[in-house]
Amino acid sequence: MKQFIKNLLVVLVGVAILYGLYFYYQNLRGIGPAINNPPEDITTIPSENATDFPLKLPDNFKIEIFAKGLPGARVMAFDGFGNMWVSQTSLGKISYIEIKDQIVPIVRDGILRNLDNPHGLVFDYKEPFILYYAEGGKISKIPVYSDADPQKIADLPTQGGGHFTRTLKFGPDDRLYVSIGSSCNVCVEKDERRAAIYTLNRDGSDFKKFASGLRNTVFFDWSYVDGRMWGTDMGRDLLGDDIPPDEINILEEGKNYGWPNCFGKNIHDTNFDKNVYIQDPCLDKTPPVVEMQAHSAPLGLAFVPEEGWPEDFWYDLIVAFHGSWNRSVPTGYKLVRIKLDAQGNYEGTEDFVTGWLQGNSALGRPVDILIQSGGTMFVSDDKAGVIYKISYTGDSN
Repeated sequence: MKQFIKNLLVVLVGVAILYGLYFYYQNLRGIGPAINNPPEDITTIPSENATDFPLKLPDNFKIEIFAKGLPGARVMAFDGFGNMWVSQTSLGKISYIEIKDQIVPIVRDGILRNLDNPHGLVFDYKEPFILYYAEGGKISKIPVYSDADPQKIADLPTQGGGHFTRTLKFGPDDRLYVSIGSSCNVCVEKDERRAAIYTLNRDGSDFKKFASGLRNTVFFDWSYVDGRMWGTDMGRDLLGDDIPPDEINILEEGKNYGWPNCFGKNIHDTNFDKNVYIQDPCLDKTPPVVEMQAHSAPLGLAFVPEEGWPEDFWYDLIVAFHGSWNRSVPTGYKLVRIKLDAQGNYEGTEDFVTGWLQGNSALGRPVDILIQSGGTMFVSDDKAGVIYKISYTGDSN
C-alpha cells in the first residue's frame, strides 16, 4: 500500500510538472521582455544621434529623455503652472516634474506616498491646482502645493484578484469618468462596477454606469473633431497567440462591448460561455472600431491636433502598446499610429516609434501619451522609469 501511494505521488508530481511546462509553453514563453532586465539603460544612450539611438521614428521627428528616475511611471497630468505630475503605481506614490523656470526638469519625488496602486490623475480644468487621483479602491482630490489632506469623493471596487488600475478624465460634459478593469481574465463579475466605465460629478455624487463589457479599458480620450469617446481594451488571455484581438472602441453611453461572452467583431467565446442560445448572444453587443494584434496590450491613446503637426497626422490616434507577456513571439513594445480621416473613419495602422523590444528583453514599455499643440508629445515608460519627449521638427525639404 505504501509503495502504491509513493508511485501515485510520483505520477501526480510528474503530471503536475508536465502541466506546468505545457502551461508555460502555451502562455508564458514570451514573458521575457516584460520581466527581464533591459539589455542596457536607455537613459545612458545619447539621443542626439538618431542613427545610434535605439528608438526609431519617422523622418522629421525626434525623441529624447525628458525626465528619468521615475520607476513605475504611468499616468501624466499637467497642473496650472505647467508642471507634470506622474503616478508611480508599483511604488505607491505620485511625484511631479518641476518644469517652470527650470533649464533641466527636476523630479520632485513622492509628493504623495503610501498609496494603494495610484494610477489615474487629472487636474480640474476649472481649478487647475485641484488634483483628482484614483487608487485601487477610491477616488480622492487634493489641492497641490498645499498642506491640505486629500478628500475621498468616491469608493471603487477593491483591488481583488485582477486589474487594479483606475484611470480618470474629465469629459466634454463636465463630468468625471473612471475606468474599472475586470477582476479576472474571464469570468462573470460579482460586482457590476467591474469591467466598465462610470461617470460622476466632481463631488462624487451621481455615480452611474456609462459603458460595460470592457475587460480592461485602462485609457480613454475624446476626439476634438466630433467629441466621441474612444478607448483601448485588452482581450482575454489563454486562447493562443492571435485571438482574441485587442481593441479600440468608440464608447457610448449604455452600450455593452461584449466581455466576457463575446470578443472582436461579435464573436461568441464558446471556450468560456458554454450556454446554448436560440439566438447568437453577441448580436446586440457593440464591436470595436479597430482590431489589433492579440496581446499587444494597448494602453495610452491621444489624438493628434492640427496646430504644429503635419497635415497627414491630423485627426489620427497615437496608441501605446505596452507589450505582450503571454505570447510565444513577443509583440507590442511600441507606439502605433491609428490613421483616421476627418470623419473618424479608420484608414489603417502603422508603426510610429519602435525599438524598445530587443529580442527577449525590452529597453522599456510605453504607457501614457500626452500630445500638445506645437508638435510636442510626452510618453511615460514604467519599465525604464522615464518620460520621453517627442518633437515634430518640420519638413526638412
